[in-house]
Amino acid sequence: MRTSIKALLASTLLAAGMAATPAFAQEEAASEFTVSGNVAAVTDYRFRGLSLSGGDFAIQGSIGVSHSSGFYVGAWASSLEDSPVYGSTELDVYGGWTGEVTPGITFDGGLLYYVYPNGNVGDANVFEPYASISAGVGPATVKVGAAYAWKQDSLGGDDNIYLYTDLSAGIPETPISVSAHVGYTDGALSPKLLTSAIKVLETGNIGFLDNGGGFDYNVGATYNITDKLSLGVSYVGVEGYSYDSFSNDAVVGTVKLSF
Repeated sequence: MRTSIKALLASTLLAAGMAATPAFAQEEAASEFTVSGNVAAVTDYRFRGLSLSGGDFAIQGSIGVSHSSGFYVGAWASSLEDSPVYGSTELDVYGGWTGEVTPGITFDGGLLYYVYPNGNVGDANVFEPYASISAGVGPATVKVGAAYAWKQDSLGGDDNIYLYTDLSAGIPETPISVSAHVGYTDGALSPKLLTSAIKVLETGNIGFLDNGGGFDYNVGATYNITDKLSLGVSYVGVEGYSYDSFSNDAVVGTVKLSF
């Protein structure tokens, strides 16, 4: 049977189209996902004003996967001051959703799980749901948020709430951005409670114990050397008794490489 050139050409184009369709579909599906991450070195790992690295350098890094729908998952890790309960590493695993809920206002909410893989496993791990809204105000971005950890054994059977607000802005026509943060902790992780507990251990006087909530704050600036590499510096303070390398005010430097 003879095959016409037209028929051969048609069958070739059809086969090529069928072969290309799966590849195009894979590319389209892949474009719906974004993978991002960073590695950083900090002069002190401060968590809500308190040092978790004993005032020493810490290495940190994160990786996350987000979908065009707004859903995301990720993990963040940091070295710690070695201790019997926490070990020398913190791993935060999280998942949530973010998106614009009304013009100009973005919502972000999810669940975060603090894990201490080489510590006394389970004794320190904490679940903490979180939520925030952010909006542009002139050249700045303002965010307000909350994180609540329900009663858990790792918190001594107590709960904890953290409320905060962030303000950030880029300085026009420069690679510099500035930021400010104020937070308030009430519950098992209150800086007043934790620092006064140290005072009680030092003195044996239970009268120093303070169960009230406490504020933390920081102000800082970031210099973007490139779109991937940045240098940062911030001044960090927290309420409660001041202990060197734990709750004293400190200047913290950061070098971060994003990818």
